[in-house]
Amino acid sequence: MVGVSPKIAPSMLSSDFANLAAEAKRMIDLGANWLHMDIMDGHFVPNLTIGAPVIESLRKHTNAYLDCHLMVTNPMDYVDQMAKAGASGFTFHVEVAKENWQELVKKIKSTGMRPGVALKPGTPVEQVYPLVEGTDPVEMVLVMTVEPGFGGQMFMPNMMDKVRALRNKYPTLDIEVDGGLGPSTIDAAAAAGANCIVAGSSVFGAPEPGDVISLLRASVEKAQPST
Repeated sequence: MVGVSPKIAPSMLSSDFANLAAEAKRMIDLGANWLHMDIMDGHFVPNLTIGAPVIESLRKHTNAYLDCHLMVTNPMDYVDQMAKAGASGFTFHVEVAKENWQELVKKIKSTGMRPGVALKPGTPVEQVYPLVEGTDPVEMVLVMTVEPGFGGQMFMPNMMDKVRALRNKYPTLDIEVDGGLGPSTIDAAAAAGANCIVAGSSVFGAPEPGDVISLLRASVEKAQPST
């Protein structure tokens, strides 16, 4: 079996927002595959972060894959504006899309963005199975390893059961983890089957962020099944 490729996605929420273009370039130059963008609406989660105008501004300065995680109550309202702004991936939360996910995924795909679905720590993993197996399936599942919307939390190792369940069921699916990922937690996530790694303070707060990006990638590569 061929493994899935590692995608290391520094979380730009931990970057210097006053120098976002330079920070994005620095991360890509240091080996990042994606740039993870947290869009919070102040409703689905208490915090308010960035929206389409910031994505649009950043897109003018980078060709990088902008991996957008929408922690919003009405994701359908954001599809057109995020696509127009230049988002690459559009990951919505299953908790707010139980009624209309088929329509939502179809709309995301029609704009050329890549659809993903996220689940909070308290949400059973079974809730995303229909979205991976649908006629218009999502192409990534994001397993939150902290409660979304709050920074500086500890990695929840018990969330690795969800990652393992997804990897056993879907060998070629992109499985992303977000929250508390760094040198001390990456091996557990990689061993469970995660291949898309969001890391914020562990990258931006490191003396040598490039070394951390390399370490995260090496851990995912090492955990992949050999061909």
